[in-house]
Amino acid sequence: MNHSALTPVFAGLRWSLHLLLIGLLVLVMVRVTLADAPNVAAVHGASVVMLAVYLGGAWLAHRRQRFVSAAWAGRLWVLALSINWLVLVLLAQDAAFVVFPLFFLYLQLLPTRIAVAAVLASTAVTITAVGMHAEFSIGGVLGPMIGAGVAVAIGLGYRALYREAEERQSLIAELVETRDELALAERAAGVLAERERLAREIHDTVAQGLSSIQLLLHAAERLDNERPGIDQLRLARETAADSLVDTRRIIAELTPPALDDRTLPGALRRLAAATEHTLRAAGASTSVHFQLVGDVVPLPMSVDATLLRIAQGAIANVVRHANARRVELTLTYQPDSVTLDVVDDGTGFDPDATAGTLRNTSFGLTAIRQRLSALGGTLSVESAPGEGAALAATIPITDAAATARPLTAADV
Repeated sequence: MNHSALTPVFAGLRWSLHLLLIGLLVLVMVRVTLADAPNVAAVHGASVVMLAVYLGGAWLAHRRQRFVSAAWAGRLWVLALSINWLVLVLLAQDAAFVVFPLFFLYLQLLPTRIAVAAVLASTAVTITAVGMHAEFSIGGVLGPMIGAGVAVAIGLGYRALYREAEERQSLIAELVETRDELALAERAAGVLAERERLAREIHDTVAQGLSSIQLLLHAAERLDNERPGIDQLRLARETAADSLVDTRRIIAELTPPALDDRTLPGALRRLAAATEHTLRAAGASTSVHFQLVGDVVPLPMSVDATLLRIAQGAIANVVRHANARRVELTLTYQPDSVTLDVVDDGTGFDPDATAGTLRNTSFGLTAIRQRLSALGGTLSVESAPGEGAALAATIPITDAAATARPLTAADV
């Protein structure tokens, strides 16, 4: 996870876990030495081995961020520590306390159900080991059970806090990226608007003037083909005609063409292809298709950008939450509106129950409605648990062509 306001908190928790385990192992060695136990050498050896395994895994996790993130590596590390602890707790009663930091490792590195099962199993081993070294007592039973319960509560809370921090960091990164894209889009829009203004000015002044000069000279030629200076008139007319051709070429170069790959359909088509490629690379079988209905109408940049952002957010939510096998993107141009439909065959949800929550993480239904409302648009959502979901965003396009321009690379 990138640096955020909670990064020092997580770092402090990790260091606390390191110090707790190291301190407990040192305590076990000191206690067994003071007690002059006959197996002091074995206890020291097992403690040193466990300490080396723990510090080695922690060092690898710090130096190579992917070590613990890989499921097999984290589980192998936890298994080695558990075996070391099991040997140690059979040798020394005080080693039972070392199980407490192990609880947090189980809850951090193992899936939730397996982690809870590992905590319960290690708690049972601890109670049994304490009973073997001494007599069974209420404290010897309740102590490990209470410790396990506290560890599970803290561990699950840590997981939820970490997950929320990651989602918040992702949202911040998305907002920063969107802000930069909007700045580039506004800059590009200013450049295009200035080029279009220059093209109109040249067309309305220079081009029209050259066209008028050409017509007047041609009319003068036709009045009297034998008059003196007729060759100079013809040369002047031809020069004006050539200059008019060059002027029209400059106007054409200044006017930005509406390229197919810079339109909203082109951006949505690339979004669908890129999403499907990413999912296939990750091993998922989800297919994402795009369909265009109707004739493409030039829309204002705000409309194109809003529909593109809605499509990106909707697809991201489907990938994260819906477990869908098929996603359909449909862009429909109608005489007075444009509609974006996003349909999936995933797990579905209850729109009323999630309207005010973060089910859609960084792009909730409320945020979509707010974006559409700013443009006079509407949102329709149809879904039910287990029946997939259908989202339809509609924006009126009356008078849209008056302020329209094509999407630029900064927009998409």
